[in-house]
Amino acid sequence: MIKKIENSRILVTGGAGFIGSNLVEVLLSQNNELVVLDNFATGKRENLAPFAENPHFTLIEGDIRNMATCRQAVDGIDYVLHEAALGSVPRSIKDPMTSTEVNISGFVNMLYAAQEAKVKRFVYAASSSTYGDSKTLPKVEDNIGKPLSPYAITKYVNELFAENFSKLYDIETIGLRYFNVFGRRQDPFGAYAAVIPKFAMSLIRHESPIINGDGSFSRDFTYVDNVIQANQLALLTVDSEAVNTIYNVACGERTTLKQLFEYLRENLADFDAEISHIEAQYGPSRPGDIPHSLADINKAHKLLGYDPQYNVQRGLKEAAGWYFENLTKTD
Repeated sequence: MIKKIENSRILVTGGAGFIGSNLVEVLLSQNNELVVLDNFATGKRENLAPFAENPHFTLIEGDIRNMATCRQAVDGIDYVLHEAALGSVPRSIKDPMTSTEVNISGFVNMLYAAQEAKVKRFVYAASSSTYGDSKTLPKVEDNIGKPLSPYAITKYVNELFAENFSKLYDIETIGLRYFNVFGRRQDPFGAYAAVIPKFAMSLIRHESPIINGDGSFSRDFTYVDNVIQANQLALLTVDSEAVNTIYNVACGERTTLKQLFEYLRENLADFDAEISHIEAQYGPSRPGDIPHSLADINKAHKLLGYDPQYNVQRGLKEAAGWYFENLTKTD
C-alpha cells in the first residue's frame, strides 16, 4: 500500500505546470490544503481550473525571483514541493541568463524563505541532467559527471545549496532527480516540448515525428504517477538517514527513442487505426543531449520505500487516452 500524506498545508511552486498540477490534484483529494505559486511563464491556467472553486486551494500568482512573494507563499506552510523552474536543455542553451535567474536565484529565494518560515521539509525537483558526461550506467546518486548544459548546471547548483542550507540553517531537504517524466497535462506545443507529447501530437495529426539522431539514444522514461508517489514518500519519511540527500526517481528501465515511438504509435492506434501506418523521420542529434540514461533506484527503494507502479509501456497506455482526447481538441 502506497503511503499518502493527509491533513497538511502544502505549497507547490510551479503548480500550474505538468508535474505540479498533477501533485496538486492528488494532494487535494487527500484532505490537504494546497497553495500554488506560479507566474504562468510555462504553467497553464487550465491546469488549475478544476481546483479553482475548492475551498482548500489557494493560488498566488507571482515569481520565485521576488523574495517578498516567496515569503508570502510559505506563510503557515507545513511542507514545500518546489517544482518551479525553467526546464529544457535547448532553452537554457539559447538563454542561459534567464534559466540561471529562475533556477538558481529563485531556488535560493524559496529555500531561504522556507527556512525562515520553519517549514517541516523542503522537497525539490532535481534532474537526471546532473549526471552530465558520466558514461556509467545505471546512474547512481553519488557518481556524477560534468554538466553538459546551463540547465544541468543550475539543477546541480540547487543540490549544493540544499545540502549547504540543511547544515547551516537546519532545514530538512530532499532532492528528487526526475528522469524524463511523461503523462497527462504535458504540453506538446512550443519549441521546448518534451519528446513524448511532441511524438503524440505528430501521430494524432498523421504526421511523421522527427527523432533526433538514429533512434538508438535511450532514456529511463518515468510516468508521472511514479513521481507523485516519490514526492509523497519524501514528505512522509521519518528516517533521519533519508533526509538531506538526493534520490533518483525513475523506473530503472531503459527505452530507446525508436522503441518509444513504436510503443506510442501502437497505443495511439487503438484510437485511430491510421496511426499504425505512420513512420518516423530521423534528424540530427541535439547539442547538450546525453546518449543514454538509466537510473539505479535502489536508494529510493531502500530509504523511502519507493516502488514505481508504472513501467514505460504501462505509462504510455495510460497516457495515450489523455493525449488522444486532449490533443485532438487543440488541433
